[in-house]
Amino acid sequence: MTVSDSRGQRPSDQPPQDGGRRPAGSPPERGGGLLMGRPFGVPIYVTPSWFVIAALITWVFGGQLGEVLPDLGASRYLIAFFFAVAFYASVLVHELAHTLVALRYKLGVRRIQLQFFGGVSEIENEAESPWREFWLAFVGPLLSLALGGLFYLAVRAVELSTVPGVLLTGLMVSNLVVAGFNLLPGLPLDGGRMLRAVVWAITGKPMTGTVAAAWVGRGLAVAVLIGLPLLSAARGVERTSTDTLVDAVLAAVLAAIIWNGATGSLRNARLKEALPALRLRELARRAVEVTADTPLGEALRRAHEARAGAVIVVDGRGEPIAIVRESAVRSVPEQRRPWVAVGPLARDIEPGMRLDADLGGEELLRAVQATPAGEYLVVEPDGRVYGVAALSDIEQRLTAAIAGR
Repeated sequence: MTVSDSRGQRPSDQPPQDGGRRPAGSPPERGGGLLMGRPFGVPIYVTPSWFVIAALITWVFGGQLGEVLPDLGASRYLIAFFFAVAFYASVLVHELAHTLVALRYKLGVRRIQLQFFGGVSEIENEAESPWREFWLAFVGPLLSLALGGLFYLAVRAVELSTVPGVLLTGLMVSNLVVAGFNLLPGLPLDGGRMLRAVVWAITGKPMTGTVAAAWVGRGLAVAVLIGLPLLSAARGVERTSTDTLVDAVLAAVLAAIIWNGATGSLRNARLKEALPALRLRELARRAVEVTADTPLGEALRRAHEARAGAVIVVDGRGEPIAIVRESAVRSVPEQRRPWVAVGPLARDIEPGMRLDADLGGEELLRAVQATPAGEYLVVEPDGRVYGVAALSDIEQRLTAAIAGR
């Protein structure tokens, strides 16, 4: 039950970066899951992992129903499945709260996913102020608390020892647990984003808030890994070795999700901070121009003499028509390079492979995503060739920025 930034992919990834909202009629993203609808124009997906947790909830809750209401028989599992669906409907309300606030602030929402451990609202852009960030994060737990209160009022109107009483009690407790868990002050939880907003407001630096909330999130991951099994063991209830193993596995999975989420938030924040300094003109390699029938050995000799890092194939009029692929060059043994022409080793220059030398930041990433390639022709505004940009160089620069180097 978190709000996630959908920024921070490598240039070779397909989803658009900030500002690149997916049109309402476009096909679903790979890995999105089963499309359930588009309220407010935002697609809602149920991932295959949801069916795993739904089955687990059905099994566990069905067993508990058998102890509380033994006369139900096998129908208790049908009731337990209804509880699983109702619980995730509550999770969906939690996520829709995030979505409505994000749409109100014109931040864009790529999609909502219902997953194994709850839901995620993928927000495309960052809030412009810390208090908008705070409210965007807080509204989800607030709705879960409100649902918990409504179910509490409903519980008071029925007998606890009936099916409605058990179901309403379960939904009350589960929504309160969802709210309490998400208010924990560490990324990627909603409480972590609230902490980030507070630190951002105090320091004036969103990156400082992200670092603080991410490290608290990592601390929470360690606490969950160690504390959840100890808490279960301290309840004084007789437990089997299977129960202990299940608690340990659940704690490990949950801790890994929190740790990876906190680390991902920190990585994405560093990427965002580094993007304005990403300039294509600085990344482009000097290139030499040869014809398609030039032997590879001769082309590499000219590149070495010119201290160039790329080779461009030109036609009879001197117009660039292809770029020799670095991966293809490496595949040719050195002893054969004098006998292999560069033409078959080059990729034709498509329109999207011509990039303006003044491109940078998010515009550069969007241009690279639009036409995936290993190399791009970099040209001046007047059309003159400036050089060649290798995707590996762009990724290396981004990787170094994410690592904080």
